[in-house]
Amino acid sequence: MKSSEIEGERLNPETVRSSLARRLGVDIGGLKPIDRDVEGIVSVMIDATTNYRDPLTEDRLFGWHSVLFPAGRSGFLKIAAGRWRDDAHGPMQVVPGPIGREEVHYEAPPAIRLDADMARFLDWFNRETNIDPVIQAGLAHLWFVTLHPFDDGNGRIARAIADMQLTRSENDSQRFYSMSAQIRDEPDDYYEILKRTQRGTLEVTPWLEWFLRCLSRAIARSGETSAAALNRARFREKLDALPLNERQRSVLHRYLDGFEGKLTTSKYAKLAKCSQDTAYRDILALAGLGILIQNPARGRSTSYSIVGWP
Repeated sequence: MKSSEIEGERLNPETVRSSLARRLGVDIGGLKPIDRDVEGIVSVMIDATTNYRDPLTEDRLFGWHSVLFPAGRSGFLKIAAGRWRDDAHGPMQVVPGPIGREEVHYEAPPAIRLDADMARFLDWFNRETNIDPVIQAGLAHLWFVTLHPFDDGNGRIARAIADMQLTRSENDSQRFYSMSAQIRDEPDDYYEILKRTQRGTLEVTPWLEWFLRCLSRAIARSGETSAAALNRARFREKLDALPLNERQRSVLHRYLDGFEGKLTTSKYAKLAKCSQDTAYRDILALAGLGILIQNPARGRSTSYSIVGWP
């Protein structure tokens, strides 16, 4: 989801969860209908991080690109899916910014070089080297996104390749940190260091320093995320032991998963699909059990929090 958000595409979390469940053989209720865009990015990320020992080949990259763009279009624009770009409409340029104020941040090497350049990249990525595998992940990300071999999807595939190499570095597909989530939180720095590296002499040290610092922040963040997940699990165990009705249980679980704004009587009624009076009685009962506490504001601003929950 975060890798797609970096490109300005927001995926539905429930649809992503359903797609992952199907791919991993996990039995969950209420599976959402298949979304081809979601299925594509899920397929790429799972293949990259579960089949990380397999070599990265031209055919594999073409397969990733094809599932990312199953209709052969990026939005309304027709693209060459499952093959290298051909520059038929001019050189490949990275041009961010609003219409009328565009700036060419980077122009990729011409398409006529791609067969040879990508062959060199794949040979380097797959062979045994003395390079630290984490350093190699940063180099692979930079090298791929600099070649920019596809009409679209280069950033997502570059991050999948980096994830694949990071998984190789740990020799374990179960990682609890996300580089994409961290990059999504600092996109300006990400694009700035890419621009400076690609438009300069291709001296890679500043890029690698940034990549390693970003990875460090991602790992630190995963500790906080894991701690929060454990806290939610403990709260759920506590709730399961209490005499709650299904409305109360459902709303509290939604609260623990996080939702926008504060818990009010009207929001409770909407989430539980009940009347305001029923919502108020449920909330009073939860307060009586010591689960909810009323926040300081009163009147129309009255809201509630779970006791002991941040």
